[in-house]
Parts: sequence; structure tokens; C-alpha cells
Amino acid sequence: MAYIWDKEACLDELAEYRRGLFAKPQLRNLFLELTARCNERCIHCGSSCGEYHSEELPPEVYRRFLEEVKNDMGLSHKMLCITGGEPLLRRDFFDIMGHAHSLGWHWGMTSNGTLIDDAVARELKRCGMGTISVSIDGLEKTHDAFRQTNGGFQRAMNGIEALVRCGGFKEVQITTVVTHRNIGELDELYKLFSDIDIDSWRVINIEPMGRAKLHPELLLTPEDYRRLFSFIREKRRNGDPVCYGCSHFLGREFEREVRDWYYLCTAGLYTASITASGDIIACLDIERRPEFVQGSILRDRFSTVWEQGFKQFRRDLSEDNETCRSCPEKDHCHGDSFHSWNFDEHRPEVCFRNILF
Repeated sequence: MAYIWDKEACLDELAEYRRGLFAKPQLRNLFLELTARCNERCIHCGSSCGEYHSEELPPEVYRRFLEEVKNDMGLSHKMLCITGGEPLLRRDFFDIMGHAHSLGWHWGMTSNGTLIDDAVARELKRCGMGTISVSIDGLEKTHDAFRQTNGGFQRAMNGIEALVRCGGFKEVQITTVVTHRNIGELDELYKLFSDIDIDSWRVINIEPMGRAKLHPELLLTPEDYRRLFSFIREKRRNGDPVCYGCSHFLGREFEREVRDWYYLCTAGLYTASITASGDIIACLDIERRPEFVQGSILRDRFSTVWEQGFKQFRRDLSEDNETCRSCPEKDHCHGDSFHSWNFDEHRPEVCFRNILF
């Protein structure tokens, strides 16, 4: 009983802390979507990336922007998170990130891993990359079908092995998106990854956004969700570096059991993002709507936007829905994540009440 009480106290303390962030947000994670181009066509992609995208900012824009943020806001407790599309498709990738490193930015990236070989791994190390998460979304046949890329699994695994051989990174992580179709492969994936000297395995559920909305057959059932979180909890209790992502309030049974922290949607509180076109938004996973664009790095000073903008994210989503307002967990859930909120119907697309708690 004391253990449950400790969780309750921590959740209450976090709720109060979050309300304080509404008035005094703290930028910690700055995402750069360097490109919307991708050499894979994942059927779950929230940004619907692919080869047809061509909108990219020139490297001098990023150099100026990164210098400006450093001068205005400092770099203490700030992480630069590089994403896409596939960031390594940019020919000037190492120019941009080399400059970021020279300024003192700590940075990591997400990648599909297919463009990484020994030479690329060495360049990533030279440019100061600290962390990387490479996507493996099932065993070979499942992964290649999910990402609609023949040979993608093997190339991604080769990329991970190149990173491990290179060494010197703070964390080499594998991320797996779990669907109704691949959840039965978790045990085999665990055995496979246990033979690779990676630092962690991040296991997350497919989200009802982007292209995934076109494939409802891939969404997890209530039984799938309990299986997923029970799997992660079991591995963590055995000391394995397996974790869930930042999304969603999971209730007393699973909060702090499947990740190192309690749930907190940080969009506009800790997190801001720059899209491939230069728009300033909160989280890249949130539905791209004109009213969520806070400004542009092509014409606005980011520090001013951070201080004066993001008002719609510095509040609780539970205020917008009567079911959420009357929920006994609203102070801990807050209406759940912005990225999975249905802004037209004012309700969460993902809610674990009556599934996990």
C-alpha cells in the first residue's frame, strides 16, 4: 500500500509542477525536422514523409538560428533533437551538425539507419552526435512490409552494427513501433537485440495519426495494450534496458513501471520544434494545423516566440471535454497527449481508462 501511496504523491507533485510550467516554461528539447524527404514509406508515418517532399531550408538559415538561440537562451539543459524524414538524406547534413557541435550544442537524432555505414558512423561521432535511435519495426519480413522498403531491415541492422563498432556514443537505441500485426514478435525481437551491444530498446505503440489512420487494422486492441505494457514491465524488472515512450497516462499500475519517469506531455512546456519549412511549432507529432504555428525562424526571433507564444499548449486539454473534466484522473492525465488529441471532436484518440485503469 505504501508503494501505491508514493506513486499518488509523486503524481500530485508532478501535477502541481506542470501547472507552474504554464507560467514559466523551460525549453529543454528543440527538434529540427531537417527534411521531410525519406527513402522509406512507412505506413504509420505521422508526417506522411516520402521522396516527393522537397522543401528544405538552406544550411545558413540553421547556422544563424542555432547561434541566435544560443546567444538568447543559452545551452544549459538543452538538447537538439534531429529528425525528418530521414535526416541523412541531406547532402549538407554534416555541415549543419558540425556547426551545431562547434557552438556547443548537445544533439541526438532519429534515423531509419539504412544510410549508415562505418564511414557515416565516424562522421556522426566527429560532429558530436551523442544519441541515436534507429527504427526496427519487427522481424525482417514484417519490418520491410511495414516500411514498404525491400531490404530495409538488413540495411538498418547493418547501420546499427556500424554505430556499435564505431563506439563513443552516449546511447545507441532501437525503437520499435508495436502494431496488432507485429506484437507477437516481441519475444523474438528481444532475443535478437540482446545479442547486439545497444544501450536501450524503446518500445512504443502505433498512434492513430498520419498514415496510420488509413490502417485501423494495425491499431492495438485493449488486450494488445495490456500485453505490451506487461512485456515492458517484466523486462525492466529483470534489469533489461527496455522502456516505453513519453506518450500517454498509464494509470497507477503501469506509471513509473515501463519508463523512468511519470507521464508529462511536454509540448510547449519543455519542447518546441522547427518544421522543414521553418515553422515554429510545439511537437512534430501534433496534427499540423495553421492555428498551431507560432511563427517562423525565417522572420521571427525564436526566444520571443517561446516566451510569448504556445498559449494553447500551456493548459490542460481536459478542459475541452466533459468526460475528461469529470474523470478522477484528470489532474494526472490532463486530457492526455496533444499529439493524439482530436481537435475537431475535442476528445482524446487514445485513452487508457477502462483499459489499464
